[in-house]
Amino acid sequence: MVLKPWEKMSILQSTLNLPAVGLLAVMIPLTLASAGLAQTEPWSEPEGILFPSSELPPRLTPLPDPPVSDYLLGGGDRLSIDVFEVPQYSGTYQVPIDGVLSLPLVGGISVAGLTISQAAERISQAYNQFLKRPLITIRLINARPLNVVVGGEVKNPGTFTVNLIGGAGDSPGVQYPTLGAALKTAGGITLTADITQVQIRRRRRPEQGGDLVFTVNLQELIQRGDRTLDLSLRDGDTIFVPATTTADLNQLRQLALLDFAADVNTGRTVSVVGEVQRPGSYNIIGTATVGGGATGLTGGLPTLTSALQQAGGIKPTADLRQIQIRRLTQGGSEQRFTLDLWALLQEGDVAQDTVLQEGDSIIVLPAANPSTADLTQIATAQFAPNTISVSVVGEVGNPGQFAVPPNTTLNQALMIAGGFNRDRAHREFLQLIRLNADGTVTSRPVPVDLAQGVNETGNPILRDNDILVINRNRNAQLSDRLATTFNPAAGALALFSIPARIFGILDLLGIINLSNDSE
Repeated sequence: MVLKPWEKMSILQSTLNLPAVGLLAVMIPLTLASAGLAQTEPWSEPEGILFPSSELPPRLTPLPDPPVSDYLLGGGDRLSIDVFEVPQYSGTYQVPIDGVLSLPLVGGISVAGLTISQAAERISQAYNQFLKRPLITIRLINARPLNVVVGGEVKNPGTFTVNLIGGAGDSPGVQYPTLGAALKTAGGITLTADITQVQIRRRRRPEQGGDLVFTVNLQELIQRGDRTLDLSLRDGDTIFVPATTTADLNQLRQLALLDFAADVNTGRTVSVVGEVQRPGSYNIIGTATVGGGATGLTGGLPTLTSALQQAGGIKPTADLRQIQIRRLTQGGSEQRFTLDLWALLQEGDVAQDTVLQEGDSIIVLPAANPSTADLTQIATAQFAPNTISVSVVGEVGNPGQFAVPPNTTLNQALMIAGGFNRDRAHREFLQLIRLNADGTVTSRPVPVDLAQGVNETGNPILRDNDILVINRNRNAQLSDRLATTFNPAAGALALFSIPARIFGILDLLGIINLSNDSE
């Protein structure tokens, strides 16, 4: 069979500009390839051969322009470069860090910052002096990871490497990582992030018009589920997440549960001060649960109430309506906002039980004049202490120190201690001694009426470390004086039966005095 004219022309075109030393090496594979083409019936278009438009073979139309990829080549990319019909110039290459490929015959060619089609065109131009209308095909075998900078309101600002998502086999594709993936790589956004104005700066060469700046509203992504708003990234992109000026309590929980938020299972250190049982610094992981005699933090969100619970619970004097949070942004500014846990207890407003983040400070202020109803409600709250310590000494059936629920009243504590000693107790009044948070001690007589309900005058709710002293009646005082006169050791034993700490307080207040006949 005789080769068609355009087949002969195509084969000869690639050899016209070769130097003499390379002519033989090129002619051999070209001749073999031509023979292969001549044996094919019916004739079909050889892939990649270019023809002048005036000499097109029958049934052959110009090849459409290849789709232009926006992937920019750089150091680390692995490429397959094929010079059509010249296999000795073809091969697999890894782009060096400087982006300059070293190719046979033409030497160094810079492809950094070029698309695949642009790189093919540049290489084709370099081979023009040796090949007549060379056809260059470039295929991306392995894409390099992208380097991006993430700053602002993320947990770990810095420079990060984000991998492209590859395909199967030798066709990795160039599916770029998204903005959300970069934020997760940086540890996730903080609770002070303004996700409605996330900025992305993309580097471009001066001839391309300089850098581009995009503003992305990720809040719309959440509300509308529009994945197109999760912008794909390019190598060298800089991401900045600004801080909000105010805290929106209704959005904070939603923000904490986002896929690109900081992991709630990671501990965060917060400080709790004010009207709590154990002020200090605590590591909060999740919702507090009680088990095995100790408080552990498992699961759920690291919220305000879990921090209060770990701090031993609030005191009855706490002002639940004005709990303050101080929160620092990554830029160093401070956010302050007030929470109303009373709204959580009365109305179920979960937004008041806000999610905490690293470095938060919780300030529990004292209430000015807590009512009895407030004290009862506070004592039964989840974030109240499990028990408080109350001491009952004097003329009761079982004097001592007791761990009681925080909403225990005076009458209830009296019953826990065995009630009045029928023959010896003075039943009309008892002494309530209170150790205050400022170090002072107050003492007041309380009229006893076991039939009355909760009230601050006759049956108050007790507080941690309260002491109830039940005095002796006159008959008991007289009997004890006579017994002490004839048996001094008996009086001493009676005193030693009182715990040393309680005895010191009673002695300081002058309540223990065997020679005193007053009530």
